[in-house]
Amino acid sequence: MHYKAVLFDLDGTLLDTLDDLAAAANRVLAGRGYPTHGADAYRWFVGDGSAILITRALPPEQRAPETVAACLQAFLEDYNQNWDQATRPYDGIVPLLEQLHARGIRMGVITNKPHHYCRMMIDHYFSGMPLDPVLGQRNGIPKKPDPCQALAAAAVISVSPGACIFLGDSGVDMETARRASMLPMGAGWGFRPPRELIDAGAVRVLAHPLALLDYLE
Repeated sequence: MHYKAVLFDLDGTLLDTLDDLAAAANRVLAGRGYPTHGADAYRWFVGDGSAILITRALPPEQRAPETVAACLQAFLEDYNQNWDQATRPYDGIVPLLEQLHARGIRMGVITNKPHHYCRMMIDHYFSGMPLDPVLGQRNGIPKKPDPCQALAAAAVISVSPGACIFLGDSGVDMETARRASMLPMGAGWGFRPPRELIDAGAVRVLAHPLALLDYLE
């Protein structure tokens, strides 16, 4: 199969955002007297949107809708000010994007991160890279693993879903790819363990971003 496009997840795939997400959430928790968590715990909290992240971070007995809503608002305000403190592209990501572009492979981003942050991060860390479309979480649009955003991206770039690789670091991403009839490719450098990706249908879990080029060849 000749693949014409690669669609990327954001957190844990293009960018290592874990420390900034954890720090913002922990400041909100600590400010309300709730227990905080080590950064590694947030590997299991992220991936399904900010509201679910906060719900998972809160103590089970403190997950009433009004508490989640208040903590979510505080988290978003904090993260809006501190999202770029430790976040960086993973080693090899920028060269991968450059190589894909040189080969005429279209590229886009599909994430459950709020669209505002997604757009801001892509513009900041990947300025000049032809990542288009960039589709984050928006009101009224189902989140991954619903395939609607992935299919919308394929339509925007006029590439059939079967000619798209979906590269992500979680089972949610692999399920999204399968439901969109795209090739599920695992980012082994990301937040979740390779076993989760394989169990969710990854055809391969890459150890390094540039390994994707070998697969294309």
